[in-house]
Amino acid sequence: MISVGALIASGIHPTQARLFADPLSAACALYAINTPPRIAGFIAQARVESAGFTQLEELLNYTTAERIRSIWPREVTSLQQAATLTCKPKELATVVYANRNGNGDEASGDGWTYRGRGIFQLTGRANYADAAAEIGRPYVDQPDLVAMPSDACLTAAWYWSTIKGNLLADASQWDAITKAINGGMLQADARRQYSEQGVAAFA
Repeated sequence: MISVGALIASGIHPTQARLFADPLSAACALYAINTPPRIAGFIAQARVESAGFTQLEELLNYTTAERIRSIWPREVTSLQQAATLTCKPKELATVVYANRNGNGDEASGDGWTYRGRGIFQLTGRANYADAAAEIGRPYVDQPDLVAMPSDACLTAAWYWSTIKGNLLADASQWDAITKAINGGMLQADARRQYSEQGVAAFA
């Protein structure tokens, strides 16, 4: 069901559709993402998280203190602190992802090492380790693998399985999927729209 034509019909640019059709098909087959609603929901989330399958690594290059504070109000507690992190992606990741998702403290550098990668922006040492154990790939020692198309799709399909994405998609619970994947409900309307449109594209 996942073909170049179907991906294009769902709104994916032809270049990305050609690059990702096979990796997506292989990954989805492993985790029974195999009906129009399941595929549509999965692709919709990936489309938003990866900027249309063009961004497989979290950039974290924010240019204003206000934007940093709006995204990480608990981790970055003042505009003054945020100002020291503008245009410094490594330093920002080290601060905002410290002591989260299995990461060590700021000194460990885990926040940068295990920043978001893949079509679902897999984040945190614990998630990299769990994906590695399930898939049999060395993501902890070689985290950059998650930014390669095949592993980007495999890790996303694995994560989808951990949130019971198939069951949620079967019930058209698009917002629940967004909450489980994104947490902050970023672009929830777009994810819902892409999911609903995708059901027809992947029929």
